[in-house]
Amino acid sequence: MAGESEKTVNERIETQLRLVYGADRAADLLPEIAALVDRWRPAMSERRAWLDQSDAMLITYADTLRADAEAPLATLHGFLQERCSELVSAVHLLPFFPWTSDDGFSVVDYRAVDPAVGDWDDVAALAGDFELMFDAVINHASAESAWFKGFLAGEAPYDGYFIRCDPDADYSAVVRPRALPLLTEVETRDGKAHVWTTFSADQVDLDYGNPAVLVEILDILLDYCAKGARFIRLDAIGFMWKRLGTGCMHLPETHALVQVMREVVEAVAPGTLIITETNVPHAENVSYFGDGVPEAHLVYQFPLPPLVQHAFQTSDASALTTWARNLQPPPAGTTFFNFLASHDGIGMRPLEGLLLPEAVAAMAETVIERGGAVSMRAMPDGSTRPYELNISYIDGLVPAETDDATRAAAMVAAHGILLAMAGLPGIYIHSLLGSRSDRAGMAETGRNRSINRAKLDAATVRAELDDPTSLRHLVFEGIGRLLRARAAEPALHPDAMQRVLSADPALVLIERSTAGRRLLAVVNVTAIGRNLVVEAAEEWWDILSGEKLSGPSISMPAFAVRWLVDQEIAS
Repeated sequence: MAGESEKTVNERIETQLRLVYGADRAADLLPEIAALVDRWRPAMSERRAWLDQSDAMLITYADTLRADAEAPLATLHGFLQERCSELVSAVHLLPFFPWTSDDGFSVVDYRAVDPAVGDWDDVAALAGDFELMFDAVINHASAESAWFKGFLAGEAPYDGYFIRCDPDADYSAVVRPRALPLLTEVETRDGKAHVWTTFSADQVDLDYGNPAVLVEILDILLDYCAKGARFIRLDAIGFMWKRLGTGCMHLPETHALVQVMREVVEAVAPGTLIITETNVPHAENVSYFGDGVPEAHLVYQFPLPPLVQHAFQTSDASALTTWARNLQPPPAGTTFFNFLASHDGIGMRPLEGLLLPEAVAAMAETVIERGGAVSMRAMPDGSTRPYELNISYIDGLVPAETDDATRAAAMVAAHGILLAMAGLPGIYIHSLLGSRSDRAGMAETGRNRSINRAKLDAATVRAELDDPTSLRHLVFEGIGRLLRARAAEPALHPDAMQRVLSADPALVLIERSTAGRRLLAVVNVTAIGRNLVVEAAEEWWDILSGEKLSGPSISMPAFAVRWLVDQEIAS
């Protein structure tokens, strides 16, 4: 890396490497990283600098949609071209690499496409029409990977890729995401050993104390950039560095290594955006924006999904409004990744400090009543607490006996909140398609998360979307209407100012504004009609319905969404 600006990049990288590895090892490591940058830079295509209001991301597995005699990636591409080209600009492809467990999050080979879903040509074709987000599942690798098999056999360099542990040490302070053993006993060439397995025995944590692991991972991230990733999602990144006596979460070394990843990716492929996935309380989550040093470009807005669920379950948006009103804007050049549902359940840890334990318990009970499940996490004292709610997002919003039209209205209303929030919105494919909970799938796999990971026949989905009476049609068209309106509205730019207002607890009011344009998003979270009180002389235009509305009150029917502007839209 030569030149004055690159010298500055080098200095920033070296500062972080020194923090992690010390001065001598950092000095040796820097030339290796510089060689990676020089090798990968010619392979990169040009990327946009940032985001705008037309950006929205679909979250999906490569094989959520299936068709006979066709690679699932090709099926997905065809469906998106046909149905979603005007709705989303980007696609988050959940792990599409060869894997052994956790629906892809136990990677066997980071550089290959699972032949069951397609090949790199299929990925490239999709990248030709949509910007892509790849998952970097780099906290751990599959126990069946060549890396771990090499570790067991004592083969270089893999003999230093994983963490050997003393089973008699004190691990009581370590934060546990799942109620499973932290260490796993394995048989190596040299006899029995214990390895660190944060998530499961099949997901063996990588040892970033070994600089060779960092270099390998940086090479993989740059390979992803070259293969079409505009966004790179650092999965479960908060667990990356281990130090006994701490919670082994969000340690300074973890932040330093994320900063190195950003610097290297930006040096090679400017415009590539790093997004961190840390399902933790809000203050911990936003620490990945960096403390005066650039870190993640985007951070998941984890309190939003459970708080929106809480608002609809209780018919009271007060907790959501209070949190959103106090939300501090992110640093310049960064933004939130807003979402309601994903392949995982609805995380409950982000509610710590926002809802009382009894309110969290009531949410869990409601989800069980509505056909869902609750996943627990282990606490240091041996007790367990709700970690996530497992249910399709639409089923969690309203009682089980709700009719399809009302259920769809509630789902669209929830997305009226999501799409009005400052940041980049992500919509899970099962949310866009109005999928109900797959309880049969959960029973078949024995895993709670399977309830929201159903595989669908593409032809059946198309037929249901074409049926104006179907739940899928009602949800898809309603969310689609919001996405189209958002893409054309400058006040909904990710960087536009946001102010959350307080009014009737049944209503969510989000004001967005930019350069002479103001929008008021109003959502009724209840099944009962309300009125929004405004100034008698005020006139508003609803960009969703095209209606002209005026004071002193604006009607808000059950689960209504209005995006109001105070300037008439030119016809």
